[in-house]
Amino acid sequence: MKLSERLQHAWYYGHPALLLLWPLEQLYRQVVKRKRARFISGDSVSYRAPVPVIVVGNITVGGTGKTPLILWLIDYCRAQGLQVGVVSRGYGAKPARLPWTVSASDSAAQAGDEPLLIVQRSGVPLVIAPDRAQAVQQLLAEYPVDIILSDDGLQHYGLARDLELVLIDAARGLGNQRCLPAGPLREPAERLRSVDAVLCNGAEQDDDSGFAMQLQPTELVHVRSGRREPLSYFPAQQKMHAVAGIGNPQRFFKTLEGLDWQPIAHAFADHAEFSAQDLQFADDLPVLMTEKDAVKCRAFAADNCWYLQVAAQPSAAFSSWFAEQLKRLLTDSK
Repeated sequence: MKLSERLQHAWYYGHPALLLLWPLEQLYRQVVKRKRARFISGDSVSYRAPVPVIVVGNITVGGTGKTPLILWLIDYCRAQGLQVGVVSRGYGAKPARLPWTVSASDSAAQAGDEPLLIVQRSGVPLVIAPDRAQAVQQLLAEYPVDIILSDDGLQHYGLARDLELVLIDAARGLGNQRCLPAGPLREPAERLRSVDAVLCNGAEQDDDSGFAMQLQPTELVHVRSGRREPLSYFPAQQKMHAVAGIGNPQRFFKTLEGLDWQPIAHAFADHAEFSAQDLQFADDLPVLMTEKDAVKCRAFAADNCWYLQVAAQPSAAFSSWFAEQLKRLLTDSK
């Protein structure tokens, strides 16, 4: 088990050695609290866009389902007749310059895996830059958008926001509820009291902790050709190699088990850079991966490689709540 994996295991299942990280945790807490206090007081400069900005983020390290929710929000806003734009940090991306407007023909190395996935799935205009204010400014200069979604960026206070949506993994929760590096939290747990809505990915129903959201598998997609097949394409008890380089690979493996398949798990680090050898095994079983990983593997994927497409399904209560918030934002921006 790698050091990062051992650390994450300790955050969620406990380890006495974490006590040694208490001084560093206290220092981290002070830094993030001061940063937010400057934002609230107006002492730090934040760029405010002329159109509403919705931040979709989390307070924990690791995947919580932000990208599927971004795609759901894009579809919802478009259904209301709105032109949507997206900004993202573009983790691991190495474009020719920054900010960078992502094209569906970009490579994942150039644009980042998540931004490329979003553009290829939705065709939405999307700009990446570590400085999200700069990304928003380029987006507005290039496209006539009515609303902007920020993929992550909850802690990026250089960009003013009109709505904050936070995702939490319902199965893992907030772990030991301690901040980095002694726990998985990017900000103290009390930060959740100041956001506009919390969505619990994997929750069956709404409760006091937030709105429920599920990731629903929709179909199988052949990585190399893009051919689409129903989930029934693989029969019950189908054995397969399951490859996942995401923040919480176990969630993907459990999804496959829930579809009555028998995955052989191969977990990689989040945003892992794959090679053809990573997808080669000593048998002819299918290889099934996440869509986020597939965008990095299309150029060298073998004929037995597929990805599972999923769609976010927020609760009906969230949909109603978001409809009211969207109406308010658009009225206030006029």
